[in-house]
Amino acid sequence: MAAPKTQSLTATRDDPGKLPVSALVGVGPALVEALARLGLHSVQDLWFHLPLRYEDRTHLTPLADLRPGMRAQVVGTVEAVEKGFRYRPQLKVAIGDGVMETLLLRFFHFNRAQAEQLRVGIRLLCYGEVRQGSGSLEMVHPQYRRLADDASVELDERLSPVYPTTEGLGQKRLGTVIAKALQQLPDDAQLELIPPPLCAKFGLTSLREALLYVHRPPPDARMDQLIQGRHPAQQRLAFEELLTQHMSLKRLRAAVRERRAPVLGDDGVLRQRWLEALPFQLTGAQQRVIKDVATDIAQPRPMLRLVQGDVGSGKTAVACAAALAAVEAGRQVALMAPTELLAEQHLRNFRHWLDPLGIHVEWLAGKQQGKARQQAMRRVLEGAPVVIGTHALMQEGVEFARLGLVIVDEQHRFGVQQRLALRDKGLEGELVPHQLVLTATPIPRTLAMSAYADLDISAIDELPPGRTPVQTVAISNARRSEVIDRIRAACTEGRQAYWVCTLIEESEQLRAQAAEAAHAELTHALADCRVGLIHGRMKPKEKQAIMDAFKAGELSVLVATTVIEVGVDVPNASLMVIENSERLGLAQLHQLRGRVGRGAIASNCVLLYQPPLGQLARERLQVMRETNDGFRIAEKDLQLRGPGEVLGTRQTGQLSFRMADLSRDAHLLPAVQQVGEQMLDRHPERAARLIDRWIGGAARYVGA
Repeated sequence: MAAPKTQSLTATRDDPGKLPVSALVGVGPALVEALARLGLHSVQDLWFHLPLRYEDRTHLTPLADLRPGMRAQVVGTVEAVEKGFRYRPQLKVAIGDGVMETLLLRFFHFNRAQAEQLRVGIRLLCYGEVRQGSGSLEMVHPQYRRLADDASVELDERLSPVYPTTEGLGQKRLGTVIAKALQQLPDDAQLELIPPPLCAKFGLTSLREALLYVHRPPPDARMDQLIQGRHPAQQRLAFEELLTQHMSLKRLRAAVRERRAPVLGDDGVLRQRWLEALPFQLTGAQQRVIKDVATDIAQPRPMLRLVQGDVGSGKTAVACAAALAAVEAGRQVALMAPTELLAEQHLRNFRHWLDPLGIHVEWLAGKQQGKARQQAMRRVLEGAPVVIGTHALMQEGVEFARLGLVIVDEQHRFGVQQRLALRDKGLEGELVPHQLVLTATPIPRTLAMSAYADLDISAIDELPPGRTPVQTVAISNARRSEVIDRIRAACTEGRQAYWVCTLIEESEQLRAQAAEAAHAELTHALADCRVGLIHGRMKPKEKQAIMDAFKAGELSVLVATTVIEVGVDVPNASLMVIENSERLGLAQLHQLRGRVGRGAIASNCVLLYQPPLGQLARERLQVMRETNDGFRIAEKDLQLRGPGEVLGTRQTGQLSFRMADLSRDAHLLPAVQQVGEQMLDRHPERAARLIDRWIGGAARYVGA
């Protein structure tokens, strides 16, 4: 919570940024609470609550000049209104500007009063993103206000910043509070924490001016630069944010390295027996990474290693080799996966490999209840050597006897706090478990150096022999019947196919409905084939039964939502169709495509798209057609979407940058690293204040 109002003003006169938000005029308890939900407790927090983007309401765009993808402000008169309830309620309002041009406004959430207010003949001022609808251009849920018939339109004089906000706190009110906070900004000398000689050496401009500029861009500001984040004021703030993150990760790594960890050196007997029983040879890349891990865990300091490898490169085998070393040293292993589907896949693999060696593999997941759960927790407490599960592993009441190694799969799906919670279950005095983090989302080198400055990184950069490259084509939804014919031909030859339904930013219920509709369509069209259905709203037992039937070849086609993105291995499945592929990012498209091409049969992936395609979607689909290389796809994904998406950081709280963008600002990193080393070495107190300014209490979690 924010500091109380009674805080002495003399204590903060030297540093007005430390004043609680409640010290600002007009900020009462309810507003303090809303700001706290955004992590804004002090005046300084408000200074550094930076705009997500800008809206240009300084001029009007004629309807004739609108293009899909642009954000624009328009004026029009309501020409027609239609309410529909066929699939879900929606309100459609057509506006015109008297020059034979029409724009459709579409609302899915509206009330009766709003519908009655939007009647034919009313003039509206609207702002929103222009999209291509089925018959005309449209705006979905635009911001709008009614205008008097003869009123002239008052335009903004400067660009309007759009801030990250929370429910119950509108942009206008938040902007007003930030404006009050900016009045408290001290002079440059007091505000600046990077020592002046370093500012001069690296050409860093005034921090105060940069803050004022990004919060209040002048009327003549370069909109193109601001939109791209390339304005010198934004670059100045990006530099400081990257510097903060770099120093906090370096400090964290140093702190972790001071801890001790159990030595998991072994004579390799168990690993040798496991290797001899494997029906395949490990690749050179797998052997190299297993050696990296073995060297790490044989040391008395904690391993922090990220293993990245493309879909199907064999990360599970690397994890198993590490687990065997821990078990042989008398320690427990915990493997955590983000979904039950993926965790169960690991469970089957590990039991298949370890049962013959006499090693018990315990299962602990959220769906276990009552007696079964109590017994599993008791076995973990008594020292079950390998424990596999989901988030349930971190829950209260789960206790380990001698946890020595924590393995986290698809780490970007977990919050940093969650990983710490699991690691902390292995604390024994100064001893902490080793950590092995796996990801099938290859991370570009630039990003890895910054995002994981506290981790050592290994890459499994070769696929096992026998994997066939997947041929990928992009086909318009208008040719849907041809695609269904292609599936029929594949099934006749005894092969299997996936049909993936994607609905992004919709509810799980709507995704399930989309999959059910596709399932009904394919069942009707493919009368000779058995078609199965799997989606997120089904019970885990139902999902598993369908997956088992598909794996056993009892089903020819599996219609699924993106729940099959990871952890599904059916070598006979050689055709995948991804509906609405233009809505997905490259990383997710690549993960889905990785479900086919797992056997010796030539495999194909069909990207069905809804025309017309935007520039970004066109580039994504082009990359998918050109390459199967996950590392190249990751580089392109970073270029197209930025690091927040690639790392899935919305869930993790890690790397959720306010201004910086690792792809765009990579040129700043060499200077950031030099300044960071000097500040940590010669100005540790200033470094600590800088970390507190940008990260605050979250510093414990960054990169943990």
